[in-house]
Amino acid sequence: MSWLEISLTVDGELAEAVSEVLSRFAPHGVVIESTQIQVDAYDQGYPSGPLRVSAYLPLDDQIEDKRRSLEQALWHLGFIRSLPEPQYRTVEEADWAEAWKKHFHPIEIGNHLLVVPPWIDPIDDSKVVVRIDPGMAFGTGTHPSTQLCLSMISEWFINQQSAIPHADMTMIDVGCGSGILAIAALKLGFTRALGVDLDPQALLAARTNAEMNAVTESLELQVGSLSEILLGRFSLTSAPLVAANILAPVLVRMLADGLGKTLTPGGSLILAGILVEQAVEVITAALGQGLRLVNENHMGDWIALSFTN
Repeated sequence: MSWLEISLTVDGELAEAVSEVLSRFAPHGVVIESTQIQVDAYDQGYPSGPLRVSAYLPLDDQIEDKRRSLEQALWHLGFIRSLPEPQYRTVEEADWAEAWKKHFHPIEIGNHLLVVPPWIDPIDDSKVVVRIDPGMAFGTGTHPSTQLCLSMISEWFINQQSAIPHADMTMIDVGCGSGILAIAALKLGFTRALGVDLDPQALLAARTNAEMNAVTESLELQVGSLSEILLGRFSLTSAPLVAANILAPVLVRMLADGLGKTLTPGGSLILAGILVEQAVEVITAALGQGLRLVNENHMGDWIALSFTN
């Protein structure tokens, strides 16, 4: 089926009124989206600027009558306050549920990991397969920060197992999102992992991903963050490996709040979500807490850092 998209770009005050007019003619509702994103001091994005209000009318034998009626309604609204001319374009409907899957392919992480969506059966059985549903967001393995983290976790574990064969390894993922880091660690051979996140919806996605990877029994997922870990509210208060793939300003605050205390002696702290120009600030914060920089990996504009105590 084909649709006629009608859109107007207006300020916040007009958006609601325009939306109400368009909704009279749109059988499936109205879309309001921001045209600009501002970033605050903590690297948190929020919408700003004009809003784009869109509606979709089915291209059937009534479309011309509906279009004339809609334009007349907008014309009346324009007497209250001036409106821009509506923009029109034809949109062809597709089977989006299947079409979007074509954009997701297996992602090789270093020499040991392969991140795949659940509908793909990889041919290469030489790598550890981590299944993550990209439709859930919260961390799917496509972002450079996630890939850097996964690569560091993999290399650290392989090196540890070479030095201390059959050693029991635990890890903590602070801000676990989809659970991809903890799940990958368990698939590699870690014995137990704790993932914490402040967003309950992220944990729902993490539990689903854990089930797909058959690691639910060894993965503890809890709502919380660093403070709850340090207070001993979960099964692990420290581990040989701790990972946090969040945002640089958040990492700096967490380091000041005692993130390094979650490491067992000689452990490794992997930090990501850091733009290259933010690395000095994170490194300075970590060194100030008595940690020592061991390694750094780059991918594009992003960097992941590894520290030990």
